[in-house]
Amino acid sequence: MPELPEVETVARSVDARVRGSRILQVWFGSHHELFKNPPSRQATGLEGSVILAVHRSGKHVVFELGPSATPSPATPHAQWIVHLGMTGQLLVKAPDAPVVRHTHARLTLTGGFELRFVDPRRFGRLEFRNLTRAQCFVPPGAEPLEIAPQPFAALFRGRRLAIKAALLNQSLLAGVGNIYADESLFRAGIRPTRRAGRLTHAELERLRLALRDVLGHAIRLGGSSVSDYVDANGDPGSFQVEHCVYQRTGQPCRRCGTLIRRILIAGRGTHFCPRCQR
Repeated sequence: MPELPEVETVARSVDARVRGSRILQVWFGSHHELFKNPPSRQATGLEGSVILAVHRSGKHVVFELGPSATPSPATPHAQWIVHLGMTGQLLVKAPDAPVVRHTHARLTLTGGFELRFVDPRRFGRLEFRNLTRAQCFVPPGAEPLEIAPQPFAALFRGRRLAIKAALLNQSLLAGVGNIYADESLFRAGIRPTRRAGRLTHAELERLRLALRDVLGHAIRLGGSSVSDYVDANGDPGSFQVEHCVYQRTGQPCRRCGTLIRRILIAGRGTHFCPRCQR
């Protein structure tokens, strides 16, 4: 599943291509489980709107929409919110580019582009919000790139679950998934089975800084392409070549040479170095 760095990369690459474009026409496929509100209402709200900006919020790509690009700065009147699910892609294509299987949305834009949502496994979700009737989208968890030391430590106070499971809880931290939980715990030297509420303040601060550094570095490298993730231009990321533990079961630790182990925590494959992480 695309995590924070991948979603950030997608949002930035889409924004660079479509900001300021008007949505001329919308086509949606027939799989209604993808839609958090009726596709007919989404199409009505999207058509004619101008894309003012595209940004990430948690694991969601949020399109800020207005009736026009002026006045400056334009005030959004609506949002289109895209969750990529397990295999979702947002691609900017020429209108005559071949339409691949599992294309569920096509937005025809001014400037000679189409924005397409492709999702083979159909775990993604599409939502339209009229901001005159509903609040702006806000993810339930804190932003890991911005959270300060004390609020971060407070997230885990008294929690009995494993720290790996706590990091995956989107109501605590928005956007952290399996890859970056494993990589951040390795960088912080913390074993993923440790009880979250028993970590010291020093350990939690190491983890906060490790999360920020790992996520920031992954964003700079365009995310991790470990399956079918690509950005809006169809380009893969390259952070996967720098993974220290994730999906490196049985390979030597890049730091100490001990073989990387894999266990299950909260039903998720979890990778760690038995020597470097305590």
